[in-house]
Amino acid sequence: MRRAEGAPAATVRVYAELNDFLPPERRGREVTVPVQGTPAVKDLIASLGIPHVEVALVLIDGEATDLGARVRPGDRVAVYPPLPTLGIGGARPPSPVRFALDAHLGKLARLLRLLGFDAVHSNGYRDEELVAVSSREGRVILTRDRELLKRSAVRLGYWVRATDPLAQAVEVVRRFELRGGAAPFTRCLQCNGRLVQADRSEAIPRVPPRVAAWRDEFLSCSGCGKLYWEGTHHPRLQELVSRVLNTSPVR
Repeated sequence: MRRAEGAPAATVRVYAELNDFLPPERRGREVTVPVQGTPAVKDLIASLGIPHVEVALVLIDGEATDLGARVRPGDRVAVYPPLPTLGIGGARPPSPVRFALDAHLGKLARLLRLLGFDAVHSNGYRDEELVAVSSREGRVILTRDRELLKRSAVRLGYWVRATDPLAQAVEVVRRFELRGGAAPFTRCLQCNGRLVQADRSEAIPRVPPRVAAWRDEFLSCSGCGKLYWEGTHHPRLQELVSRVLNTSPVR
């Protein structure tokens, strides 16, 4: 975008994964951004397509500041995502980390539940409901919708880069450093409820006869009551868990 000679502007450089939000020709370099008046950093980076929840550190002319700081013509602005190896941390969600996923990430929600993470999801979620759940329960919003994360009410959120569900799960585990907190097969894949030991005598009438003949242990969802047991599909699920927890994301 060309600007008129002498028009007020600031110079902005974004780092690391924040470049994902920029068009290819603007990545990894300083860009000139027109400014009218003295906009807040939050508004300036939003104009570049960067949600505020993705930002961990802002420098204006080398001085650390916050998203509410005002940008003036001639300022040089540097914007960083969380970079733990460099000591740059972002907003920390409550521990353990809990998630709220938008309507389009149902497969990712099931994978996170398989790993034992608290992940609420509904195909009927509207954006307003998702933001409200996140705010009320301290959940991190996971979404592929950048505009959703730009809403001022959003405090905790992450734009999922990958499009394949397995790659998405690997990405989220890496981003939130979840490997050590995984507890596979402890949550209901259907409703997110916790699984508890079920009484065999109560479970037997509810399972196929061939299962009742050889299984002694069952788990029941404390939310919806769905029964789980180690069937022939269990080794495949174990392999899936291992792949998510032990695969490095492709950047």
